[in-house]
Amino acid sequence: MMRRMMVYAAMGLAGLMVPAVLFGQATASATPAATANPLSAEVQGRYEPMKKFILKAADTMPAENYSYKPTPDIRTFARVVNHVTEAQNRSCGALNGTASPKPAPPETADKTTIVDALKASFAECDKAFGALTDANMTEMVQAGPAKRSRLGIAWATVTHDTEQYATLALYMRLKGLVPPSSEK
Repeated sequence: MMRRMMVYAAMGLAGLMVPAVLFGQATASATPAATANPLSAEVQGRYEPMKKFILKAADTMPAENYSYKPTPDIRTFARVVNHVTEAQNRSCGALNGTASPKPAPPETADKTTIVDALKASFAECDKAFGALTDANMTEMVQAGPAKRSRLGIAWATVTHDTEQYATLALYMRLKGLVPPSSEK
């Protein structure tokens, strides 16, 4: 009896795995590996959702909550948005060969000014990420005092954006708002 139950369990597991494997193969053609530039397509594919989430978070948070900070010793929502702007101007400016990155507005600026600066930093990054190819990903570019690979800068930008989005999402939750990544 026990042996028969184990056989049925194994058959059931196999029955679940086959569709998963087939689905994985069926969707493989839509993955970055199927493109002419799979490495750059992968990093570009991670950049796009973060861009969407950060921009929507900045748009969704009411202007009166841009000065919000959960505790006195941490950054305001506006400062987190400005931090994304500054970091993107620096990293994507390096990828684009921009001489000096544009500064973010003061965190006391109005929401429109802050969001416009954020959008401009994403425009700089759109240009940088759009120019990435597998052939140029290993090129070294000047990034501050050091030279770094395009690949390293691109992944660092995506990672940093993800970390900062998590902070923005937390602030939104604390204000009773649903973060963009949790919307239905």
